[in-house]
Amino acid sequence: MNTTRQGAAVNARGIGVEGPRGWAFQGIDITAEPGALIAVQGSSGSGRTCLLLALTGRMRITAGEATVAGLPLPKRMGTVRSRTAIAHVPGVVELEPALTVGEHLKEQALLGHRFQGLSASLPWGKRQKEATRARIDAALAAVRLDPATLVKGLRTAVRDLERIEALRLSVALGIMHGPQLLAVDDVDLKLSAEERTEAWQMLRDLAQAGTTIVAAGSEAPADALVVRTTPAPATAAKAEAAPADAAPEADAEAAPADAPADAPADDSGTAGSTHPHTDETDKEEAAHAFAETGRA
Repeated sequence: MNTTRQGAAVNARGIGVEGPRGWAFQGIDITAEPGALIAVQGSSGSGRTCLLLALTGRMRITAGEATVAGLPLPKRMGTVRSRTAIAHVPGVVELEPALTVGEHLKEQALLGHRFQGLSASLPWGKRQKEATRARIDAALAAVRLDPATLVKGLRTAVRDLERIEALRLSVALGIMHGPQLLAVDDVDLKLSAEERTEAWQMLRDLAQAGTTIVAAGSEAPADALVVRTTPAPATAAKAEAAPADAAPEADAEAAPADAPADAPADDSGTAGSTHPHTDETDKEEAAHAFAETGRA
């Protein structure tokens, strides 16, 4: 793992993703320096997952402008994907319950050789094995996951991990090949107060080491840059207090549709249209959208 690689700056103005079922999110503004800790907050179905996928080049934005590591989206989606990683995103990238911790780590380490252009025909010698071991050890140390604390060490199956341990493993896999930006979903879902503190501290440490972190969760730490996919409480209260015949004010970070949509194959979305809401969650929609456009 390359821990010296500079993180990615993120700049977005009015970005959104719209599909056949409505807006996943819209009107999002972000200005973040390399190595920032960005916390995405919003109600369920407000497009948090879709925003993570959009910022990592895995979902095509259809409104606004954005750059990640200086690369424009959606024009340079492929390059952005190669410089970013995602972790703990249900329906898109998940741990396999039947595999062990060691199997997940070894598989991810081996994938790096293919991504880095190393020939599969080269003999798997001592130097390659040592490099793989070092990469795995560095990733585990970065997320503070000690195999000695697991029930069966590296032979522990994912299904036997505690939720915080599974999160640490997911993040370790995500950072193993030194991405400039890592997106993590549901950081504090079903964690105790102590575990939530541990989870955010892990991500804070990674950001301080240089990797830009974009994480969706319910309780953002005070030092994080907060991005909302739903209106802030003050904005919502103002809207409720407005006269019934008054025209609503636009909120730069609000996503009016509660349920996200499949991202379209083109970038012709308009910021003014609306669609009926659905009961599907943004994670389900994100999986469909990723399948359709993530590899575009």
